[in-house]
Amino acid sequence: MATEHTDVAALAARDAGVPPAYLDGYPRMLDRVSTTGRRLARDELDSRRALGARAAEASVPLRSLVDLYLTANWLCWRELPAVAAAPGKDEVRAIAETIMRAADDAIVALAEGYDNAQRLVVRQQEAERREFIDDLLYGRGDLGRLAERAERFGLRLATSYLVAAARADQPFTDGDTTTRHTETALLPRFDTREVLITAKDGLLLCIAPGATTEAIDEFARHLRILLGTRNWQIAVGRAHPGPGGILRSYQEARTALELAGSLGLDTRVLHASELLVFQVLYRDRAAIIDLVDTVLSPLTRTRGGAKPLLETLTAYFATGGVTAETARELFLSVRAVTYRLDRVRHLTGYDPRNPA
Repeated sequence: MATEHTDVAALAARDAGVPPAYLDGYPRMLDRVSTTGRRLARDELDSRRALGARAAEASVPLRSLVDLYLTANWLCWRELPAVAAAPGKDEVRAIAETIMRAADDAIVALAEGYDNAQRLVVRQQEAERREFIDDLLYGRGDLGRLAERAERFGLRLATSYLVAAARADQPFTDGDTTTRHTETALLPRFDTREVLITAKDGLLLCIAPGATTEAIDEFARHLRILLGTRNWQIAVGRAHPGPGGILRSYQEARTALELAGSLGLDTRVLHASELLVFQVLYRDRAAIIDLVDTVLSPLTRTRGGAKPLLETLTAYFATGGVTAETARELFLSVRAVTYRLDRVRHLTGYDPRNPA
């Protein structure tokens, strides 16, 4: 039977497109169980688990492995001595049941070994990915080595990248539903060698090339769909080149989120470039507090309090200093808006209509 076993392995391997080594010893197992009627022994099943693990490590598709074994089954059937020697159909039926049971046990063992090996590989890749992201976002390690490692995760650090950081009322983690759905939605649309989705310190990050904002726009769009009316906000750092560029953009995005929290900004998508003036001012909190108090505190002395005057200033500056448009925004007459602006000038000594 040795030559026949070799022929069966070769034919099954050619049919399934898998090397015959992954069938090692299986035809002999079928020969034995067809004669004895026993089930596959533990060492035989362990050998299938080991072959399943080897196949996973070699990236052999599981469906091809299953095809290999099922093909070997029907090829072996007609060559089994026990089948040829069976005196009647009852004995043939019993042998068939034994063979099908052995095939079932063998394939289950193969799949167990395959899945266990894949899980181990995934865990190793996840650990490497977390370590890489930590080094990338905390500026640890040699930049040249970091750029080499980045290639394995799809990032070409020679170009410019920007980082969008999202926060929500529930911190993000790598395994949560929102993170998985966002990654699933974005990666088919963009080159996986360009966009990286990950959770870090409770934030959901999208790292994308700085040459286009399309990935960031899609990131925001999908979060809007997934989170709806929940409390969430995105800050986008500026694009910077080189291995240190991602770290710098990430720091800008985090700072923008912190500033938004301090200032009570509820804009869904913030851009760090638009908040640079606040970053400059916030470097000296005592000075800015003193400035605000000195300039604006006189407004509290007017009848009705400072709120109407502050709302008028906010609308006036938001419309680019257009009095008529400000009046429409506030549902006031142009005369009422002009009066309030004059009142601000009288109380503070600063004319809102004078940019200087």
